Amino acid sequence: MKHLISLEALEVIDAIDRKGSFAAAANELYKVPSAISYSVQKLEQDLDIVLFKKVGRKAVLTDAGKVLLEQGREILAATERLAITAKKTHKGYEPVFTLAIDSLLKLDFIYPYIANFYQLMPDIEINVYEEVLGGTLEAILLNRADLVIGIGMHNHAGGPSIKYQLIKQIEWVFVCAPNHPLAEFNSPILQEQMALHRFVVVRDSSRQQAPLNCRLFGKKPMLRVPSIGEKVAAIQLGLGVGFVPRHRVQALLEQKLLIEKPVQESIAPESIYMAWKTTNKGKVLRWFIEQLSHHEFGLPT
Repeated sequence: MKHLISLEALEVIDAIDRKGSFAAAANELYKVPSAISYSVQKLEQDLDIVLFKKVGRKAVLTDAGKVLLEQGREILAATERLAITAKKTHKGYEPVFTLAIDSLLKLDFIYPYIANFYQLMPDIEINVYEEVLGGTLEAILLNRADLVIGIGMHNHAGGPSIKYQLIKQIEWVFVCAPNHPLAEFNSPILQEQMALHRFVVVRDSSRQQAPLNCRLFGKKPMLRVPSIGEKVAAIQLGLGVGFVPRHRVQALLEQKLLIEKPVQESIAPESIYMAWKTTNKGKVLRWFIEQLSHHEFGLPT
C-alpha cells in the first residue's frame, strides 16, 4: 500500500516545527487550528507514526518526525525549484546554461559576468568548464555546451547550424626557461634545432573526433599536459619548450621568468571565436552573447 505524503502536509509539519505550536503554524498558513490538527492526525494515521510530542506548551518533533521533516524540506525546496524552472522555461530562459572555454583563456574573466547575471536571474544553473583545441568546437557540435569560446573554428564546421563570431586574434610566441639550452641562442632558431628538444603540448580534449595536434616540431617524446596554464608552468620549470599565447606569458616575459626566442618558422596568429547553435533561441544565451561581444578577453588591442 502506498503512503502518499502531500506537499500541504509537509508545509504544515514545517510550520509547526519552526513556530513551536499548532496555533502559530495555523496563523502563518492562514488556516484554522483544527485544520492543522487534522493534517497532522491524518498523516500520523496514514504512516502509523507519531510526529509530535508536547514539551511544556511547545510541540516538539519525535525522532520519526525529525526524519520526515528533514527529507520533507528537501522535497519542498526541490518542488519550489521545479516551479521556478518551469516558469523560467515558459518565459524563454534556459534552466541550465553551459559555457565551454578554451584553456588558452583564463576562466576568471567570466565570473564578473556570471555575478551580473545572477543579479537578474539567480535561479538559473550555470556550468563553466575548460576545453582544449578541437574539444571546444566539438562541445558545440555535440551539444555539450550552449556557448563556446576558443580556437580551431576557422573552417566553420557545422555549416549554417552554427553561428561563429570572431573575437580577436592571438599571437603565439616560442618560449623556454632561462636555464634551458635554447635560451643562449641569439639568432632565429631553426626547426631542426627545435626538434632536438622536448615540446610541452596541451592534450586535445576532443572525445569523439580526431584530436588536433598543433605547433609540433620536436622529435623527442612530448610532455602532454591538460591546459595552457599547466603548459606554461612546465616550460617555466625547464621541462620542455613550446609555443604559447603571448597574453598568457607577457608578465613572465617581463619578469625574465620565461624567455621569448625568435624562430625561423613562426606560427601565424590564430583567431578566437565565440560559437553557438542557431537553433538555440534561449534568453540566457542571448544575454551572454551580448555581454561577451564587448569583452577584450585580456588580449591586447
